[in-house]
Amino acid sequence: MNSIRRAEAKDIPQILELLVQVCMVHHNGRPDLFKGPATKYTAEQLPAILANEKTPVFVSVNEQDVTEGYAFCILKQLPDDNVLTDIKTLYIDDLCVFEHLRGKHIGRSLYEYVLQYARSIGCYNVTLNVWACNESALRFYESCGLVPQKIGMEKIL
Repeated sequence: MNSIRRAEAKDIPQILELLVQVCMVHHNGRPDLFKGPATKYTAEQLPAILANEKTPVFVSVNEQDVTEGYAFCILKQLPDDNVLTDIKTLYIDDLCVFEHLRGKHIGRSLYEYVLQYARSIGCYNVTLNVWACNESALRFYESCGLVPQKIGMEKIL
């Protein structure tokens, strides 16, 4: 049985492995945009991210306290914006489970934990972005009940 907790410095090696897996999904789908293999965050950047209350990172760990997946989050709020209302949003910056562990509901557990956390700190909503080339992630998030909020579009020249 897995449990979920805030990420700690000891989790960084597994987090970096997961970051490469995420990058490769995007690189394989859009090699024109994504380098591969690479990581969105470096080993040097991660300690500050993990320590920042505005960027909570949660990990799902097994009985041996080994990381199986993560959810990077960012608290967003726009007080005094000219157009948008002043709501607190928890943005899921990245959610990933090791490839060999997918299908075991670890991702759903992480997502549900993030929802519970967002509620506990008074968030109005939880948001995220999904690349169109990542069809499995799109299906996963739809199965979790997420619906499109906005759509990014492009024309390659």
